[in-house]
Amino acid sequence: MTVQRLSWKYRIYKILEFAEPEDQLSKYFDIFILGLIFLNIMVLALETVDSLFQTYELWFRVFEYFSGIVFTIEYVLRVWSCTVSKPYRHPFWGRVRFMVTPLAIIDLLAILPLFLPLLNSKWQVGRALRLFRLFRVLKLNRYTDSLMILVRVLRSRQEELLLSFFVLSILLAVSSTLIYFAEKDAQPEVFSSIPEAVWWGTITLTTVGYGDVYPVTVIGRIFGGVLAVLGIGIFALPAGILASGFSEELEARKARKRAKASSQPQICPHCGKQIHQE
Repeated sequence: MTVQRLSWKYRIYKILEFAEPEDQLSKYFDIFILGLIFLNIMVLALETVDSLFQTYELWFRVFEYFSGIVFTIEYVLRVWSCTVSKPYRHPFWGRVRFMVTPLAIIDLLAILPLFLPLLNSKWQVGRALRLFRLFRVLKLNRYTDSLMILVRVLRSRQEELLLSFFVLSILLAVSSTLIYFAEKDAQPEVFSSIPEAVWWGTITLTTVGYGDVYPVTVIGRIFGGVLAVLGIGIFALPAGILASGFSEELEARKARKRAKASSQPQICPHCGKQIHQE
């Protein structure tokens, strides 16, 4: 492999994978992809309006083909240039390893709407496959720091979140069982079984209360009121866990920025030379 080809591969890899502040081309590329993703979300919503879709069907198709081609080129370039990274250095197995990473799978699912309709000539099936375009929303995870922060918070707090959801599941199972025995005689058609009572337990614990299923007995109403109050406290647990996780992550991010800034050499604004501190 020539040095020129290696330099091109490394340059493409840097543009696709790292948005360095001084790299303007990488910055513009990220802005372009982000804009295209948001436009895809808007177009997917507008296509559900039959009057708009029938009037501008051609333009909708042109935009879909354009987006699909852009995302396909991006995916191919990522697979081609991934061998620059040490974990994917092997020319074949390295690319295979890269293609099964979560972000690469999301990129692949994002371009499937362009190719899957070609396998089936029925346009109705092709329109149904447009649902795969929703995976393009997940591509935002690669280009926005906010989603990356959310992922890091979820990873760091996964044990606490799993514990809170485990407690919530137990409370839901117990509440559904108790309300079934309290209401089965008064409303046999509504609370016909414990699985049927799970719907009431869910909307009560989440304090949504649609009103389509509700207890009519005195015991059932007392139990429903207690459960609704407990639901407020139970659902406050994940919120508190995520809030503390976000706070710690933002503080750690600020600390990393300060450490990076302190490690960089200071330049004198007058002479342009590096300032050496004793």
